[in-house]
Amino acid sequence: MSSNRKRLKQGFIQVYFGRGKGKTTAALGQGFRAIGHGFKVYMVQFMKGDYRYGELESIKNTPNFEVKQFGTPDLISEPRDIDYEQAKKALEFAEKIIMSDEYDIVILDEIGVAITYGLLEVEAVLKLIRKKPEKVELILTGGPNMHPKIKERADLLTEMRMIKHYYASKGINARLGIEY
Repeated sequence: MSSNRKRLKQGFIQVYFGRGKGKTTAALGQGFRAIGHGFKVYMVQFMKGDYRYGELESIKNTPNFEVKQFGTPDLISEPRDIDYEQAKKALEFAEKIIMSDEYDIVILDEIGVAITYGLLEVEAVLKLIRKKPEKVELILTGGPNMHPKIKERADLLTEMRMIKHYYASKGINARLGIEY
């Protein structure tokens, strides 16, 4: 780590969840803002293996912003052994990144969904939150629900609430460049 690198004075825990669109987008926006000020960002994606999300292409061309996916390309209805294995690997990898002191912001994308599906124990995630270095900001995203213990631990808690969405009102499917 470069000793003259800009660092946060204090890192907090941000949590984004809910039925509305924009949880990962909010986390990415925070990451892009941070790199614009000289900070380093790493996003660990849970349950998003091998997808061709547009943000992944953007990050490839962006200095100081890295991403690694864990999971399979399949949507999960019932968790399989591989889903548990991938979630465990993702959490272990996230711990290495968080504890490395190389990154100022670490995004744990869809970790709330991994907890909801039982792929991760909430206590393991809370343990990681407790041991994070003081100057590392953690951003956790999830689906419609976030475990109450994670919500309680958050310093910033935002619930995305869907008021109206073209999925439901017009039957429009996810669109390239907009939802993925």
